[in-house]
Amino acid sequence: MKQARSKVLYECSACASQVPKWVGQCPGCQAWNTLSEVRVEKSPAHRYESLAPVSEVVTMTSVEVVDMDRFSSGSLEFDRVLGGGFVQGAVVLIGGDPGIGKSTLLLQTAAHVSQAQSRVLYVSGEESLAQIAMRAQRLGLGSAPIDLLAEISLEKIIQAISERKPLFVVIDSIQTLFTDALSAAPGSVSQVRECAAQLTRCAKQGASTLVMIGHVTKEGSLAGPRVLEHMVDAVLYFEGDSHSSFRLVRSFKNRFGSSNELGVFAMTERGLRPVANPSAIFLSQHLKPVPGSAVLVTQEGSRPLLVEIQALLDASAGMQARRLAVGLDAQRLALLLAVLHRHAGIACHDQDVFLNAVGGVRINEPAADLASLFAIVSSFKNRALEKGIAVFGEVGLAGEIRPCPRGQDRIREAAKLGYQRLIVPKANLPKAAIEGLQIVGVDRLDQAIEVLWTG
Repeated sequence: MKQARSKVLYECSACASQVPKWVGQCPGCQAWNTLSEVRVEKSPAHRYESLAPVSEVVTMTSVEVVDMDRFSSGSLEFDRVLGGGFVQGAVVLIGGDPGIGKSTLLLQTAAHVSQAQSRVLYVSGEESLAQIAMRAQRLGLGSAPIDLLAEISLEKIIQAISERKPLFVVIDSIQTLFTDALSAAPGSVSQVRECAAQLTRCAKQGASTLVMIGHVTKEGSLAGPRVLEHMVDAVLYFEGDSHSSFRLVRSFKNRFGSSNELGVFAMTERGLRPVANPSAIFLSQHLKPVPGSAVLVTQEGSRPLLVEIQALLDASAGMQARRLAVGLDAQRLALLLAVLHRHAGIACHDQDVFLNAVGGVRINEPAADLASLFAIVSSFKNRALEKGIAVFGEVGLAGEIRPCPRGQDRIREAAKLGYQRLIVPKANLPKAAIEGLQIVGVDRLDQAIEVLWTG
């Protein structure tokens, strides 16, 4: 029998581009020092099979559309992030910092699914079976009928999945697996991509829901090629400060639901527990209003949240003032300071500006612009905003206040939490008044700052 030959290439861990020799900068994505050596096997027979049930060309109108079968994870917050629960046959990739709670959450989910008379297989390549059983007992899940497998060989894992046909499979983690078809070490780009592709094919053909845990890099992104994220149906990230008990699970991709959904959990001795009122953890409990604080009504997927934005301005001691943003876009902070100077006459060029979103949440939407500027102006003038004020709005380069999506949901959330005054873009004003809530619409930045401390 003729053996398969191999050759050495260099593959980028960011975009999966391959080059015949090592270079410092990837020619595909222009990233530096991301190329690593991989050994590509030359096999005469292709090892992939089609995932489609038919191979003929058909018209879209002749395809029978069926409802997706979903089952609950046992947590309302996790179901929210997934778009209503797990879809049978879906492949989910979840990443996060070490020790943040990925294995804990999936062990709790596996216990719930197994207790619902469904077969569950938990595959661990990092921990022994005794370690998993000890964690289950600590979480009060020792009696859950979960099938455990401590294995890193892809062929043996696929064989176990094919024989037992579980509804729910957990792979902890994808970086520890290897396949005999490749000679590269476990965790290499080629091994991670190959193992993920084979597991995805196995899950799709067997209608098993597969969840893979992935390691993250120093920058916080999933380790391995970005093509790994394109293979799966959903990509989730664990966020949160390691010094805090709160954890955030955010959806960045979901083929069966809304992306950018957010689930909030609290880490307790009995595992991760959903937080009923997430806005409470993002708001500081001040005895009285303090300068440099503004409450933002943000939108995370379908959920409106109230988050406190804090700013601190201090006279710069160096030649160049510092600009630092935590949980917000630092480049957008520099843009907002320029707009504040040009259209409101407030110059901060000689001030160090520090901006922070309370609670460890990361806010990416431009609706945080107005709240950020209010916090900066409040700290600059050393004057606190009145109690009970919330705000949202995008600020343009011309000083205009632009409307934000789902403005009515934001307004209702602020009213539900007892806020008496809301400053919003004029285009987001509701058609009918809301009892107990004064809503002020603004369309210019200078107008917004003028009404900030007035009735």
